Amino acid sequence: MKRLEGKTALITGAARGIGLAFARAYIAEGARVAIADIDIARARASAEDLGAAAVAVEMDVTRQDSIDAAVAASVGALGQIDILINNAAIFTAAPLVEIERKDYDAAFAINVAGTLFTMQAVARHMIARGGGGKIINMASQAGRRGEALVAVYCATKAAVISLTQSAGLNLIAHGINVNAIAPGVVEGEHWDGVDAFFAKYENKPLGQKKREVGEAVPYGRMGRAEDLTGMAVFLASAEADYIVAQTYNVDGGQWMS
Repeated sequence: MKRLEGKTALITGAARGIGLAFARAYIAEGARVAIADIDIARARASAEDLGAAAVAVEMDVTRQDSIDAAVAASVGALGQIDILINNAAIFTAAPLVEIERKDYDAAFAINVAGTLFTMQAVARHMIARGGGGKIINMASQAGRRGEALVAVYCATKAAVISLTQSAGLNLIAHGINVNAIAPGVVEGEHWDGVDAFFAKYENKPLGQKKREVGEAVPYGRMGRAEDLTGMAVFLASAEADYIVAQTYNVDGGQWMS
């Protein structure tokens, strides 16, 4: 029997990258998945590519009405939500004296408030229907430490780890396990943008920072989205029923805790 047979999942920011890899892995394990994304055209294309087990849902995690509508649409399409992955996030970087309030506000609105209020909306659904559920938040190695040029992003991911702990302790009373995954440096569109920030502020050619951080990973390379899917499946499965309020590093050995 597949590990997620008969389960349903809502994954935010799932039209591409890590979120899409999670969706593929969940479907392979027997789940049906709502591909939630602000880019509804790309979400629909991704859902179509994944087949009948996937549906596309438009979702802007900075707007409560959009969160509520996406949760309702997912329940309407899937029948219920057994699993939530809070994956939607943005990255920003700048020296401390150059941080702009608009960048701070955007990062916290998506990475922290988006995680909190999507978690809240789905938890309300899970509690109302009974039977518990699994919530997985996407943290980062950046939430484990400060970085000279990444104060805002690091702070948002530290907040995600803290929210995971508090929500985990609160929601387990309802049979809802809340845990998180902390990736390290992961290959893909996201890191192309990150590399551009460092090229600007460290005066490096495009691609150099990306190459340097990949070489510094003890495993010997940057991560890939597929490196994270095993943990995402595990935390959503019955095998993780006794795991509560934890954040797991999946980073090739970059951080030990």
